Amino acid sequence: MLTKEYRICMPLTVEEYRIGQLYMISKHSHEQSEKGEGVEVLVNEPADDPQLGKGQFTEKRIHLSSRLPSWIRGMIPRFFYITEKAWNFYPYTKTEYTCSFLPRFSVSVESRYEDDAGIMDNCLNLPAEILLEREVDHIDIAQDCLPVHKYKESEDCTKYKSAKTGRGPLGPQWKEITHPIMCSYKVVIVRFEVWGFQTRVEAFVHSCIRDILLLGHKQAFTWLDEWHGMSLEELREYEKNIQAQTNQKVLSDGYCTGSAEAATPESTSVIDLSNSSASRLPAAEKPKP
Repeated sequence: MLTKEYRICMPLTVEEYRIGQLYMISKHSHEQSEKGEGVEVLVNEPADDPQLGKGQFTEKRIHLSSRLPSWIRGMIPRFFYITEKAWNFYPYTKTEYTCSFLPRFSVSVESRYEDDAGIMDNCLNLPAEILLEREVDHIDIAQDCLPVHKYKESEDCTKYKSAKTGRGPLGPQWKEITHPIMCSYKVVIVRFEVWGFQTRVEAFVHSCIRDILLLGHKQAFTWLDEWHGMSLEELREYEKNIQAQTNQKVLSDGYCTGSAEAATPESTSVIDLSNSSASRLPAAEKPKP
Protein backbone atom coordinates (compact mmCIF):
# COMPACT_ATOMS: atom_id res chain seq x y z
CA MET A 1 0.00 0.00 0.00
CA LEU A 2 1.32 3.44 -0.97
CA THR A 3 -0.37 6.54 0.50
CA LYS A 4 0.13 10.09 -0.73
CA GLU A 5 -1.68 13.32 0.04
CA TYR A 6 -1.77 15.69 -2.90
CA ARG A 7 -2.41 19.37 -2.21
CA ILE A 8 -3.38 21.45 -5.24
CA CYS A 9 -3.92 25.18 -4.75
CA MET A 10 -6.14 27.09 -7.18
CA PRO A 11 -6.81 30.82 -7.69
CA LEU A 12 -10.51 30.23 -7.00
CA THR A 13 -12.98 30.07 -4.15
CA VAL A 14 -14.23 26.68 -2.97
CA GLU A 15 -17.63 27.43 -4.49
CA GLU A 16 -16.11 28.40 -7.85
CA TYR A 17 -14.00 25.25 -7.82
CA ARG A 18 -17.13 23.13 -7.48
CA ILE A 19 -18.33 24.25 -10.91
CA GLY A 20 -14.90 24.40 -12.49
CA GLN A 21 -13.93 20.87 -11.45
CA LEU A 22 -17.13 19.29 -12.75
CA TYR A 23 -16.92 21.22 -16.03
CA MET A 24 -13.30 20.16 -16.49
CA ILE A 25 -14.06 16.49 -15.81
CA SER A 26 -16.86 16.35 -18.37
CA LYS A 27 -15.02 18.26 -21.09
CA HIS A 28 -11.70 16.49 -20.58
CA SER A 29 -13.33 13.04 -20.56
CA HIS A 30 -15.05 13.87 -23.84
CA GLU A 31 -11.82 15.16 -25.44
CA GLN A 32 -9.81 12.10 -24.40
CA SER A 33 -12.40 9.51 -25.37
CA GLU A 34 -12.28 7.87 -28.78
CA LYS A 35 -13.74 4.87 -30.58
CA GLY A 36 -13.89 2.03 -28.10
CA GLU A 37 -11.73 3.83 -25.51
CA GLY A 38 -12.22 6.53 -22.94
CA VAL A 39 -14.71 7.24 -20.16
CA GLU A 40 -18.17 5.67 -20.41
CA VAL A 41 -20.65 7.29 -18.01
CA LEU A 42 -23.13 4.77 -16.63
CA VAL A 43 -24.83 6.62 -13.77
CA ASN A 44 -25.02 10.26 -12.72
CA GLU A 45 -27.77 10.84 -10.17
CA PRO A 46 -28.56 12.55 -6.84
CA ALA A 47 -27.55 10.79 -3.61
CA ASP A 48 -28.39 11.22 0.09
CA ASP A 49 -26.26 10.42 3.13
CA PRO A 50 -27.52 10.66 6.74
CA GLN A 51 -24.34 12.44 7.84
CA LEU A 52 -23.11 14.23 4.73
CA GLY A 53 -26.50 15.32 3.37
CA LYS A 54 -27.42 15.66 -0.31
CA GLY A 55 -24.87 14.94 -2.99
CA GLN A 56 -24.25 13.28 -6.33
CA PHE A 57 -23.41 9.67 -7.18
CA THR A 58 -21.76 8.73 -10.48
CA GLU A 59 -20.56 5.57 -12.13
CA LYS A 60 -18.06 5.24 -14.96
CA ARG A 61 -16.12 2.67 -16.87
CA ILE A 62 -12.69 3.79 -17.97
CA HIS A 63 -11.67 1.87 -21.11
CA LEU A 64 -7.90 1.83 -21.42
CA SER A 65 -6.61 -1.14 -23.43
CA SER A 66 -4.35 0.51 -26.01
CA ARG A 67 -3.36 3.35 -23.69
CA LEU A 68 -1.38 1.17 -21.32
CA PRO A 69 2.39 0.61 -21.57
CA SER A 70 3.48 -2.64 -23.18
CA TRP A 71 4.64 -4.26 -19.94
CA ILE A 72 1.06 -4.06 -18.60
CA ARG A 73 -0.72 -4.91 -21.87
CA GLY A 74 0.98 -8.28 -21.88
CA MET A 75 -0.77 -9.26 -18.63
CA ILE A 76 -4.37 -8.24 -19.33
CA PRO A 77 -7.18 -9.01 -21.82
CA ARG A 78 -7.50 -6.90 -24.94
CA PHE A 79 -10.76 -5.30 -23.77
CA PHE A 80 -9.94 -3.82 -20.39
CA TYR A 81 -11.70 -1.31 -18.18
CA ILE A 82 -11.56 0.08 -14.67
CA THR A 83 -14.70 0.73 -12.63
CA GLU A 84 -14.93 4.07 -10.87
CA LYS A 85 -17.41 4.68 -8.06
CA ALA A 86 -17.68 8.13 -6.57
CA TRP A 87 -19.76 10.04 -4.05
CA ASN A 88 -19.74 13.81 -4.19
CA PHE A 89 -20.94 15.50 -0.99
CA TYR A 90 -19.20 18.76 -1.67
CA PRO A 91 -16.87 19.98 -0.20
CA TYR A 92 -16.11 16.32 0.59
CA THR A 93 -15.82 13.61 -2.05
CA LYS A 94 -14.79 9.95 -2.12
CA THR A 95 -13.83 7.91 -5.17
CA GLU A 96 -12.95 4.24 -5.52
CA TYR A 97 -11.36 2.44 -8.47
CA THR A 98 -11.39 -1.32 -8.94
CA CYS A 99 -10.75 -3.85 -11.68
CA SER A 100 -12.50 -7.21 -11.79
CA PHE A 101 -9.54 -8.70 -13.69
CA LEU A 102 -7.15 -7.63 -10.90
CA PRO A 103 -9.00 -8.24 -7.62
CA ARG A 104 -5.94 -7.27 -5.55
CA PHE A 105 -5.77 -3.83 -7.15
CA SER A 106 -7.64 -0.79 -5.84
CA VAL A 107 -7.32 2.97 -5.57
CA SER A 108 -9.22 5.11 -3.09
CA VAL A 109 -9.31 8.90 -3.15
CA GLU A 110 -10.71 11.06 -0.35
CA SER A 111 -10.89 14.79 -1.02
CA ARG A 112 -11.79 17.91 0.87
CA TYR A 113 -11.73 21.48 -0.38
CA GLU A 114 -10.83 24.46 1.81
CA ASP A 115 -10.37 28.21 1.31
CA ASP A 116 -6.69 28.20 2.26
CA ALA A 117 -3.24 27.79 0.69
CA GLY A 118 -2.71 24.13 1.59
CA ILE A 119 -1.57 24.74 5.16
CA MET A 120 -3.79 22.24 7.04
CA ASP A 121 -1.74 19.33 8.36
CA ASN A 122 -4.56 16.78 8.60
CA CYS A 123 -7.49 18.16 6.65
CA LEU A 124 -9.13 14.75 6.19
CA ASN A 125 -8.69 13.63 9.82
CA LEU A 126 -6.55 10.63 8.96
CA PRO A 127 -5.83 8.11 11.73
CA ALA A 128 -2.34 8.01 13.24
CA GLU A 129 -1.30 4.85 11.38
CA ILE A 130 -2.11 6.42 7.99
CA LEU A 131 -0.35 9.69 8.92
CA LEU A 132 2.84 7.75 9.62
CA GLU A 133 2.83 6.33 6.07
CA ARG A 134 1.54 9.42 4.25
CA GLU A 135 3.73 11.38 1.84
CA VAL A 136 2.63 14.99 1.17
CA ASP A 137 3.06 16.24 -2.42
CA HIS A 138 2.31 19.89 -3.25
CA ILE A 139 1.26 20.20 -6.90
CA ASP A 140 1.84 23.66 -8.42
CA ILE A 141 -0.37 24.29 -11.47
CA ALA A 142 1.92 27.10 -12.64
CA GLN A 143 5.44 25.80 -11.99
CA ASP A 144 5.11 22.01 -12.33
CA CYS A 145 5.62 20.71 -15.86
CA LEU A 146 3.63 18.12 -17.79
CA PRO A 147 5.14 15.58 -20.20
CA VAL A 148 6.04 17.42 -23.41
CA HIS A 149 3.32 15.72 -25.49
CA LYS A 150 0.66 16.98 -23.04
CA TYR A 151 1.70 20.64 -23.10
CA LYS A 152 -0.57 23.23 -24.73
CA GLU A 153 0.26 26.92 -24.65
CA SER A 154 -3.45 27.70 -24.22
CA GLU A 155 -3.38 25.65 -20.98
CA ASP A 156 -0.21 27.27 -19.60
CA CYS A 157 -1.12 28.98 -16.31
CA THR A 158 1.95 31.24 -16.54
CA LYS A 159 0.55 32.75 -19.77
CA TYR A 160 -3.23 32.58 -19.32
CA LYS A 161 -5.26 35.63 -18.24
CA SER A 162 -9.00 35.38 -17.64
CA ALA A 163 -11.03 37.99 -19.53
CA LYS A 164 -13.98 37.57 -17.15
CA THR A 165 -12.15 37.72 -13.81
CA GLY A 166 -8.77 39.29 -14.59
CA ARG A 167 -6.98 36.41 -12.84
CA GLY A 168 -3.63 35.22 -14.14
CA PRO A 169 -1.07 34.83 -15.42
CA LEU A 170 0.44 33.02 -12.42
CA GLY A 171 4.03 33.85 -11.49
CA PRO A 172 6.56 31.87 -9.39
CA GLN A 173 5.19 33.18 -6.07
CA TRP A 174 1.53 33.23 -7.06
CA LYS A 175 0.33 31.30 -4.00
CA GLU A 176 1.71 34.00 -1.68
CA ILE A 177 0.07 36.95 -3.45
CA THR A 178 -3.09 35.60 -5.09
CA HIS A 179 -6.61 36.16 -3.80
CA PRO A 180 -8.89 34.24 -3.81
CA ILE A 181 -7.04 30.98 -3.18
CA MET A 182 -8.27 27.51 -2.20
CA CYS A 183 -6.77 24.07 -1.84
CA SER A 184 -7.88 20.61 -2.97
CA TYR A 185 -6.62 18.09 -0.40
CA LYS A 186 -6.58 14.56 -1.85
CA VAL A 187 -5.48 11.47 0.07
CA VAL A 188 -4.80 8.70 -2.44
CA ILE A 189 -4.21 5.10 -1.34
CA VAL A 190 -3.03 2.63 -3.99
CA ARG A 191 -3.03 -1.11 -3.29
CA PHE A 192 -1.62 -3.80 -5.55
CA GLU A 193 -1.07 -6.87 -3.40
CA VAL A 194 0.90 -9.02 -5.82
CA TRP A 195 4.32 -10.04 -4.55
CA GLY A 196 7.15 -9.08 -6.87
CA PHE A 197 5.18 -6.28 -8.56
CA GLN A 198 3.63 -4.33 -5.68
CA THR A 199 6.16 -1.51 -5.39
CA ARG A 200 6.49 -1.14 -9.15
CA VAL A 201 2.78 -0.94 -9.89
CA GLU A 202 1.86 1.28 -6.92
CA ALA A 203 4.58 3.79 -7.88
CA PHE A 204 3.43 3.71 -11.53
CA VAL A 205 -0.21 4.37 -10.58
CA HIS A 206 0.74 7.31 -8.35
CA SER A 207 2.85 8.83 -11.13
CA CYS A 208 -0.13 8.60 -13.48
CA ILE A 209 -2.47 10.09 -10.88
CA ARG A 210 -0.13 13.03 -10.36
CA ASP A 211 -0.05 13.74 -14.11
CA ILE A 212 -3.86 13.54 -14.23
CA LEU A 213 -4.29 15.93 -11.30
CA LEU A 214 -1.78 18.41 -12.69
CA LEU A 215 -3.31 18.44 -16.18
CA GLY A 216 -6.89 18.59 -14.93
CA HIS A 217 -6.27 21.50 -12.59
CA LYS A 218 -4.33 23.43 -15.22
CA GLN A 219 -7.33 22.98 -17.51
CA ALA A 220 -9.87 23.95 -14.84
CA PHE A 221 -8.11 27.31 -14.45
CA THR A 222 -7.32 28.02 -18.11
CA TRP A 223 -10.90 27.12 -19.09
CA LEU A 224 -12.16 29.58 -16.45
CA ASP A 225 -13.95 31.87 -18.92
CA GLU A 226 -15.90 28.89 -20.31
CA TRP A 227 -17.52 27.94 -17.00
CA HIS A 228 -17.32 30.99 -14.73
CA GLY A 229 -20.81 32.23 -13.91
CA MET A 230 -22.55 28.90 -14.63
CA SER A 231 -25.10 27.78 -12.04
CA LEU A 232 -25.08 24.21 -10.74
CA GLU A 233 -28.29 23.56 -12.71
CA GLU A 234 -26.66 24.81 -15.92
CA LEU A 235 -23.62 22.67 -15.18
CA ARG A 236 -25.77 19.53 -14.72
CA GLU A 237 -27.42 20.17 -18.08
CA TYR A 238 -24.00 20.58 -19.70
CA GLU A 239 -22.85 17.32 -18.07
CA LYS A 240 -25.91 15.48 -19.36
CA ASN A 241 -25.35 16.62 -22.94
CA ILE A 242 -21.59 16.06 -23.03
CA GLN A 243 -21.88 12.63 -21.35
CA ALA A 244 -24.29 11.46 -24.05
CA GLN A 245 -21.79 12.53 -26.72
CA THR A 246 -18.91 10.87 -24.84
CA ASN A 247 -20.75 7.57 -24.47
CA GLN A 248 -21.51 7.57 -28.19
CA LYS A 249 -17.79 7.94 -28.95
CA VAL A 250 -16.71 5.23 -26.51
CA LEU A 251 -19.43 2.76 -27.50
CA SER A 252 -19.06 3.23 -31.26
CA ASP A 253 -16.81 0.17 -31.39
CA GLY A 254 -19.69 -2.04 -30.36
CA TYR A 255 -17.94 -4.15 -27.72
CA CYS A 256 -18.66 -1.91 -24.75
CA THR A 257 -21.96 -2.46 -23.00
CA GLY A 258 -24.09 -0.01 -21.09
CA SER A 259 -24.89 -2.12 -18.08
CA ALA A 260 -24.34 -0.41 -14.74
CA GLU A 261 -22.12 -1.82 -12.05
CA ALA A 262 -20.19 1.12 -10.49
CA ALA A 263 -20.25 4.89 -9.85
CA THR A 264 -18.33 8.26 -9.83
CA PRO A 265 -18.17 12.08 -9.97
CA GLU A 266 -14.79 13.22 -8.74
CA SER A 267 -11.89 13.51 -11.09
CA THR A 268 -11.56 10.90 -13.77
CA SER A 269 -9.69 11.55 -16.94
CA VAL A 270 -7.91 9.27 -19.36
CA ILE A 271 -4.29 10.00 -20.15
CA ASP A 272 -2.12 8.22 -22.69
CA LEU A 273 -0.32 6.00 -20.22
CA SER A 274 1.82 4.39 -22.91
CA ASN A 275 3.55 7.76 -23.44
CA SER A 276 3.36 9.06 -19.89
CA SER A 277 6.38 9.99 -17.83
CA ALA A 278 5.72 6.92 -15.67
CA SER A 279 5.72 4.28 -18.40
CA ARG A 280 9.43 3.48 -18.02
CA LEU A 281 9.83 1.78 -14.69
CA PRO A 282 12.44 -0.31 -12.86
CA ALA A 283 12.33 -4.08 -13.03
CA ALA A 284 10.14 -6.11 -10.72
CA GLU A 285 11.20 -6.48 -7.11
CA LYS A 286 13.84 -9.06 -6.34
CA PRO A 287 12.95 -11.91 -4.00
CA LYS A 288 13.66 -11.13 -0.40
CA PRO A 289 16.16 -13.43 1.29
